[in-house]
Amino acid sequence: MQARKVAFEERDYGKNPFTEKELREIIGEGPIENFLNTRTLLYRERNMKQRPPSKDEAITLMLKDQNLLKRPVIIKGKKKLTGFNEAEVKELL
Repeated sequence: MQARKVAFEERDYGKNPFTEKELREIIGEGPIENFLNTRTLLYRERNMKQRPPSKDEAITLMLKDQNLLKRPVIIKGKKKLTGFNEAEVKELL
């Protein structure tokens, strides 16, 4: 994004995690599965692939374990991407 001179706001989520309100705004009405980091221990322990949590439960878990939120989160207008997929990012930009 820097190479393409795209203006963006960068946030070190490890140092400055999202609030519940921010998570709700980011997730919006979309399916919670798009925002779950499948690589975390919590995801595997709770078998979230077969039994995804409700949106409220997922947000509560994300507030406790910030790694459960798939990152990066890229928002442009009403479009949202989570996780890094170079082709999707290029298309969004």
